[in-house]
Amino acid sequence: MAHSLALLSPAREGAGKRALVTGLHGFTGHYVAAELAAAGYEVVGTAAPGHAAAAPDGARSVEVDLTDRAAVAAAVRAVQPDVVVHLAAIAFVQHSDVEQIYKVNVVATRHLLEALAALERKPSAVLLASSANIYGNSELEVLHEDVPPSPANDYAVSKLAMEYAARLWMDKLPIIMVRPFNYTGVGQSENFLLPKIVAHFRRRARDIELGNLHVWRDFSDVRVVAASYRHLLAAAPAGQVFNVSSGKAYSLGEALRMMEDIAGYQINVHVNPAFVRANEVVRLTGDNRRLAGVVGAIDPLPLEQTLRWMYEA
Repeated sequence: MAHSLALLSPAREGAGKRALVTGLHGFTGHYVAAELAAAGYEVVGTAAPGHAAAAPDGARSVEVDLTDRAAVAAAVRAVQPDVVVHLAAIAFVQHSDVEQIYKVNVVATRHLLEALAALERKPSAVLLASSANIYGNSELEVLHEDVPPSPANDYAVSKLAMEYAARLWMDKLPIIMVRPFNYTGVGQSENFLLPKIVAHFRRRARDIELGNLHVWRDFSDVRVVAASYRHLLAAAPAGQVFNVSSGKAYSLGEALRMMEDIAGYQINVHVNPAFVRANEVVRLTGDNRRLAGVVGAIDPLPLEQTLRWMYEA
């Protein structure tokens, strides 16, 4: 029987090594830092100037503006990482500052790769977090890594541009590209759909306003995503692209029914036209067989289990 990656306890493959995690203080950064610390790595993360909150247990952070080329180069030289996980990004699709999306998601990534390539001792693995949003709307039920990209919003365009920029460094650095599908867990902002729904049920709200109800998403648990990243760093399959997904899509209605069962009451759902996105991607389901071929069998945590964890946190 396959076991969830989140429940495995691999050997301390990072003992004596240093991991650089950009976006350490973000939602995903906390879980990745915990995974890497458990693997024995010394974890050093970046935080935007003035935003260095308390670092996750076992990690330390350095303040650096990733859009400042010289500052990034100096920080990378100071850290001398053995492995890198690049999470720092504008991750909210509807972010209002389009210029900032491109600066952070594309230009900052280029600064980081340039700085890493200039090191005398290169990292053994550089994992870059792209996004399944690059696929856009596809007629395929399940999306594999070779599906032609068709980005439908600026966030997705920026992530695809980041991937193309990274190709310029593939001959200089051991780059691993991941395209995570939707994932969630304790600590994710209520800007995102499932945390918003869970928060309404925790408050015992009678009503909730949502956008397009006819969407299907492949939801993973953030702990499984973080464990996948750890395993990819250990395997170091340079030059490859991996979907990070559960392989199962849930409708918004299914997620609402799960939460009604967990909370023990029904909520009144209202569609707010202001929340209905133009160019909404209707279905996103990921084929994770390439990832499983490298990190081992993936037995995703059921979405109901993740939602209950979030509700009871």
